Amino acid sequence: MSPILKTCLAAAALALCGSTALAQPAAAPAAPPAAKPTEYVTVPLEATLNVSAETAWKKIGGYCDIGSWMKTTCVITSGKDGEVGSVRRIANRVDEVLVARTPMSYTYAQPKSPIDYHGTVEVRADGKNKSKLLYTLVYDVANMASAEAKAADQARRKTQFTNVVNTMKGIAEAK
Repeated sequence: MSPILKTCLAAAALALCGSTALAQPAAAPAAPPAAKPTEYVTVPLEATLNVSAETAWKKIGGYCDIGSWMKTTCVITSGKDGEVGSVRRIANRVDEVLVARTPMSYTYAQPKSPIDYHGTVEVRADGKNKSKLLYTLVYDVANMASAEAKAADQARRKTQFTNVVNTMKGIAEAK
């Protein structure tokens, strides 16, 4: 074998072996950031209505009907009223997006809420000319300072929305 061929083969072997020896395994993907802890609470509220579910829903089931229950303003700022994806603004300060809907319920979320706040309004048939109004709040209390603060916040919301449910009941049952 010629000296040039020997040199070329040696160089090729060194390059091959060297590149294999120097090759590093691919770096593992970076671990995702640790998820912040969550602690969801639920505030379930219910009222018996002395009207059919259909009658109640016609009176209180509109997406911006919340303005009359909470005695404030409500305007649709994006999308079509009552369609999933529409956004309502309450009291000129809180935006809520409609994230789910059935014939007699809807769920909304406050996308910019630091407590990941959601609510569901539902009316269910419950016998002849009777129905149930269900209003459920779900939100994250993990960032609240103490167990006492969490309990106080939940109690405040329960009181506030019990009043809202009672207003809704009055509207639904009005002749």
